[in-house]
Amino acid sequence: MEHNRNGNDRDGVDEAALEKLPNGAKLGWGLAKPSTRGPKGELSVKKIVDAAVALADRDGLAAVSMSRVASSLGFTTMSLYRYIASKDDLLMLMYDSVSEVELPARKDGDWRAEMRDYVWACVEVFVRHPWFGDIPVTSIPIMPNTLKIVDWVLGTMRSFPLNEHEKMSILLLLSSYSRSVGLINRDFGQALKAGANPDTFNGLEYSAALKQLVKPESYPHLHPIVMSGTYAGENEQTSTVGDDFDFGLERILDGVQHYLDMKKG
Repeated sequence: MEHNRNGNDRDGVDEAALEKLPNGAKLGWGLAKPSTRGPKGELSVKKIVDAAVALADRDGLAAVSMSRVASSLGFTTMSLYRYIASKDDLLMLMYDSVSEVELPARKDGDWRAEMRDYVWACVEVFVRHPWFGDIPVTSIPIMPNTLKIVDWVLGTMRSFPLNEHEKMSILLLLSSYSRSVGLINRDFGQALKAGANPDTFNGLEYSAALKQLVKPESYPHLHPIVMSGTYAGENEQTSTVGDDFDFGLERILDGVQHYLDMKKG
């Protein structure tokens, strides 16, 4: 039987397969029956998740607990458990909630531009919700909003002469890069908000010290880069952090292009 978002059944769905999903995923897909206990209409899965996201945005992921979320809504902790059975389920729903982003417009078949848009859209989620990167990855994406993003990226490769495994591997490469860049940008933003000197983050503050400590006999390949000022962003020709990430992304896209050329050749 097939479930729709309201929990109704239709022919074609393997009930046993659906039962293997975590409770958080069942809630995300609308497979779990809504609670009939408690004051009707005053609480819902969405209200709980929105409150948890707001709490995490303000105070970090460590501040999120069922009791604190309940308190912020003016309910008892037990009231929340009628809707969401555990904190793990709540985290899964929070993760998917902030993944509900406006997908970039297609670029008339310009797959490089579309992949760039995907990477920077992902980076923005890490920056806007600093706690996002603190939720551990425990499985492949299985939540509805996250899978919409996966589907969109696969659409950039719709004309590629590649098999499914190759396309998913490219998606994983892009996702890994966006996660790495997202975490660095997140940390940089948090450091600045805490009053850090930007020159400390990019290393300029330590450039003079490193020039004394990094000796050519111990660091033969790093030494000339430190002495040139490039390592700590000292010379005028050194790119910004953002430019460095753009450079890395372009080399990844060059690699994809090279692989496509090999497949076509």
